[in-house]
Amino acid sequence: MTGLVARFAELRELRARYPELISARAAGRKRRPLLRDDGRLMIVAADHPARGSLGVRGVPGAMADRYDLLARLLTALSRPGVDGLLATADIVEDLLLLGALDDKIVIGSMNRGGLSGSSFELDDRFTGYDAATISSMGLDGGKMLTRIDPVDPGTVRTLESAGRAVTELSSRQLMAMIEPFICRRIDGRVVNDLSTQAVIRSVAIASGLGATSGYTWLKLPVLDNMAEVMAATTLPVLLLGGDPDGPAEQAYARWQAALALPGVRGFVIGRSLLYPEDGKVAAAVDAACALVHS
Repeated sequence: MTGLVARFAELRELRARYPELISARAAGRKRRPLLRDDGRLMIVAADHPARGSLGVRGVPGAMADRYDLLARLLTALSRPGVDGLLATADIVEDLLLLGALDDKIVIGSMNRGGLSGSSFELDDRFTGYDAATISSMGLDGGKMLTRIDPVDPGTVRTLESAGRAVTELSSRQLMAMIEPFICRRIDGRVVNDLSTQAVIRSVAIASGLGATSGYTWLKLPVLDNMAEVMAATTLPVLLLGGDPDGPAEQAYARWQAALALPGVRGFVIGRSLLYPEDGKVAAAVDAACALVHS
């Protein structure tokens, strides 16, 4: 822990005195192909805080301590089998300055405007990365949350913005990762519809966004009837973990079954691995990597 204290002190100093180092570190970062021989990806996600979503396992402020989150991310990214990171610019830049992103895939989170619990939560405006910056920083793609509420007029703005982002990323030959949900408000709270037919509908809508789908990947929840969902698309799919609400063994069993389906390429998982029930981040990450790269 003493070593981390020193590294975090250096990080604060670099941010205050030498912000130009961020772009320099990005330019000098060792890159890798998107897919290696097994064609699988294990991506660690850390873009929840920028949407004001700090809770894990019912603990409201579990992700509030940035230094604790960075320590967990450093552990996760150091494990063999972890291919990369999905995060907002602030976290990507912290990890660039900490030297943790060499030989990793890095996906920038693009739309964080729909703040968790707000009256405008479904207005998923693009307040994070844009395609031009993702390209100039040498990142590997961009991710967009695309929540679709048929009775909320703000949905059309989200769809238009996501379609434009897909086109702009694809024109630069960069991954466009879409995370679609059909959703609705219940007692003022946004709830994702995780029924099989709703997820299939979200897949159909997301697949058609943009002027080309050549670089589009989908980030989808794991359902009991995942085979029917995967039959709805030819696009490559990564599975999301979500906020864990049960024993890890149950989650791993569902993930393993879904990973065996054609078209599923791996995971994009954050809270489940960074904040495991037993606190053992390395063990949780290793178990997920074993499923992906077995």
